[in-house]
Amino acid sequence: MNSLHSFAFGLATHNSSAELIEAFYPMPCFKPSEALSDLLVTSFELAAMSNNTYTVDPDTAAHLVSELETLGENKLATQLSAMSASEQPVIACLVSVDAPPQSIPEAFLKLHLLSHRHVLPQELNLNGMFGVLKNLAWTNLGPIDLDDLPALQFAARLEGKFINVETVDKFPKMTNYVVPRGIRIADAARVRLGAHLGEGTTIMHEGFVNFNAGTKGAAMIEGRISAGVIVDENSDLGGGCSTMGTLSGGGTEIISVGKNCLIGANAGIGFPLADGCIIEAGLYVTAGTKVQLLDATGNLSKTAKALELASLTDMLFRRNSISGAVECIPLKTSMSLNEELHSNN
Repeated sequence: MNSLHSFAFGLATHNSSAELIEAFYPMPCFKPSEALSDLLVTSFELAAMSNNTYTVDPDTAAHLVSELETLGENKLATQLSAMSASEQPVIACLVSVDAPPQSIPEAFLKLHLLSHRHVLPQELNLNGMFGVLKNLAWTNLGPIDLDDLPALQFAARLEGKFINVETVDKFPKMTNYVVPRGIRIADAARVRLGAHLGEGTTIMHEGFVNFNAGTKGAAMIEGRISAGVIVDENSDLGGGCSTMGTLSGGGTEIISVGKNCLIGANAGIGFPLADGCIIEAGLYVTAGTKVQLLDATGNLSKTAKALELASLTDMLFRRNSISGAVECIPLKTSMSLNEELHSNN
């Protein structure tokens, strides 16, 4: 039996050369049942331990809709029926093995799984995704291949119309694909598809969340969550602060922010921050930063790299305004968010 890791039915966008450039999956499925896996693997004759994408013709769609209804997968059947009735190309992306994505449909499926909260950041193999995705113009008319854009812009002008190019990027904004329950985003362009936003998360205007990154629960994000970084619940990233991701200089070290943490305005981290910790405003602490560890009375215990202190909870990281040394001292009280502000209902 070839149990699927994930799958989705979707609508595909092609360029003028009939090359698939983007895929939208309204109901991505993670770890489907054995009966559903069996149906899909058999219907598309998927080889064992492989990943592939198929065009779903009307006859296949009708057969699958009937079989899905028999399995009790009524929502999925309704979605597929609606897609097959449209004039848009319908695809089925089937993934048996969580390997580096080898195609655009597979890459988009994994990004959807993250933003639909089926998986957390770092739980999927996304190695090599940049080399798979195309750099596209994301417009009010949807994604457009950059080679097609000039002719389409000219044609639109001849009709007295205008194509608004919102971004030129490999990743679209998440909200054009899914808006998870219980969130607020002040500037949707600053949250990429593939971001994972836990319920209760608020992203303010200067907040940014990359793909394969995000929050586990209620959080206030006014700074940057870089690729690969996850912020636990009840934490606050202050205005202009930064977390160092593996793509932005963090190397192989996985950066995370624990529960009940505060990273002050214009501060930043390059090491995992344990629960209940605070980084004072303006202080950037990398994994190799030499930190003076103080006890509750302010006496020096030892000097260590910040990475060596990553397991310490309820600590304040600050810079001594006289000596300039970075210090770490136990906190007497913990940070908490305003529950009313983060209900987001």
